[in-house]
Amino acid sequence: MRANYLFTSESVAEGHPDKVCDRISDEIVDLVYREAAKTGVNPWGVRIACETLATTNRVVIAGEVRLPPSLMKKDKDGKDVINPSKFKAAARRAIKDIGYEQDGFHWKKAKIDVLLHSQSADIAQGVDSAADQQGDEGAGDQGIMFGYACKETPDLMPAPIYYSHKILQLLAVARKKGDGEVAKLGPDAKSQVTVRYVDGKPSEVTSIVLSTQHLDDSWDSKKVRAVVEPYIREALGELKIANDCKWYINPTGKFVIGGPDGDAGLTGRKIIVDTYGGAAPHGGGAFSGKDTTKVDRSAAYAARYLAKNVVAAGLADRCTIQLSYAIGVAQPLSIYVDLHGTGKGVSEDQVEAAIRQNMDLSPSGIRRHLDLNKPIYAKTSAYGHFGRKAGRDGSFSWERTDLVKALKEAVKTKAAA
Repeated sequence: MRANYLFTSESVAEGHPDKVCDRISDEIVDLVYREAAKTGVNPWGVRIACETLATTNRVVIAGEVRLPPSLMKKDKDGKDVINPSKFKAAARRAIKDIGYEQDGFHWKKAKIDVLLHSQSADIAQGVDSAADQQGDEGAGDQGIMFGYACKETPDLMPAPIYYSHKILQLLAVARKKGDGEVAKLGPDAKSQVTVRYVDGKPSEVTSIVLSTQHLDDSWDSKKVRAVVEPYIREALGELKIANDCKWYINPTGKFVIGGPDGDAGLTGRKIIVDTYGGAAPHGGGAFSGKDTTKVDRSAAYAARYLAKNVVAAGLADRCTIQLSYAIGVAQPLSIYVDLHGTGKGVSEDQVEAAIRQNMDLSPSGIRRHLDLNKPIYAKTSAYGHFGRKAGRDGSFSWERTDLVKALKEAVKTKAAA
């Protein structure tokens, strides 16, 4: 494990074209869960995999769903078909909340196409009844998922992605409040932070990159820096900015045309931004737009939850966990733990055994343990799915550290045996 090095991560704001699409896709997931609860439909039966494309004043929503009756209508032949009205309304609300009212992308003027269709019966049969008969349902797909935690920040996240997110979050809050010149920033932005590590710990920031849309055409890079620098310094907090730190604020000059009008967006293209900024592996599957039978989402949340609890329990300073699944099979095919040589008197085998003992990692088990059958996903679509505060509404439940005591006891029992 290297002791002295530089590491960089990036983040993108909620107005980035890809993040607009992630937000719309997750608003659709929340809509389906809300309608199920409102109409008495069992949320365990919700199925949705929703993709969004956005470009100049155009949004396309596509995917497969199993919907509550309240989201359906009769066609001219009397058949049940998807009613697009509530999906379009959800998309417009999301675009408005993000802040797009520009000529090339406007929440009210954009044309929205809803191309959702019923879930494949072949996929449904594997999910609804687990082939291994070990759970209520099988995994929605095959794949590998990773979770990670480390002691670099209070939320047990890698420092570069943590601070990259924080810069954009502070700017977004200030922009929406409308106080002073920061209100002239646009919704589209990207950040990037390079951190110098000394003896394996974050020491100082050596470069800061921020490109942000601005609505005043007269602004140049110097003016943008004057507006955003106080927020960047606030976001970095106690992490030192190196004396020779390189600042790149809107390095190409003007950035007036932003969002989907400037560049097309798609759901699921910012998966490293969504996770650990490249400091840990990613399984490859996106999260947004998927219900939690899709282990791309639910098992990645479970892996983060377990890794965070391992570190919070003081069993290690760093922890990576991999889970793997087969479509239609409930239980994971493998559980892998790597403590990166930082284990505190425990082995990876002991931690793996403790994990198996304390959490059912079938899709049903994960959904029950983390209480995932809720409309809590729109807020995950920007600024990372991890390193966030668990909410009273059940959001970010995978950030809780309520498994600490159980893991400590299980490891102690295993060691004694």
